[in-house]
Amino acid sequence: MPPIPGSGLAKGLAVTLRTMTKKTVTAQYPDVQPELPPRSRGVIALFEENCTVCMLCARECPDWCIYIDSHKETVPAAAPGGRERSRNVLDRFAIDFSLCMYCGICIEVCPFDALFWSPEFEYAETDILELTHERDKLREWMWTVPEPPALDPRAEEPKEIAAARKTADKLRAQREQEAAQEQEAQQEQEAAQEAQE
Repeated sequence: MPPIPGSGLAKGLAVTLRTMTKKTVTAQYPDVQPELPPRSRGVIALFEENCTVCMLCARECPDWCIYIDSHKETVPAAAPGGRERSRNVLDRFAIDFSLCMYCGICIEVCPFDALFWSPEFEYAETDILELTHERDKLREWMWTVPEPPALDPRAEEPKEIAAARKTADKLRAQREQEAAQEQEAQQEQEAAQEAQE
């Protein structure tokens, strides 16, 4: 059946009339903070203690907006006779938010959970050069990162935890078996000593 001429116009006018009758809601933004979704993307926060300066985030960033500087430091041997180790120490971690496109690749590729999404969004500057935020500012934003949502109690156990639990149970059973064998051997030894007396 062919459409009735003017039906599209009537539908459009109906939407307009419905919208006109509703009460308008104005967000009083500077005075009242908006209610953001729980995992909204605002800025990237840095948990510096987890950063190992592996440079994965900087290498994978399509905009090259992450700047990392570090130096090597020698760590003395943990045990006598051991060898010294070297580790990277973070000197500078900065993100240029004038270049960043908020794709989140850096957060996804970080193997040590050092980068997180923070819901902070009020970081506008009058000068574009001031949009490069150093690690002190990124660390401040870390404390605004919301906790991850709780796991569903009915969900199946993650494979990593199941594998770790299986290994721990196997080690516990092995230790119990060794302890039982030692106790049995000790009882036999005591019985043999009593028989000799």
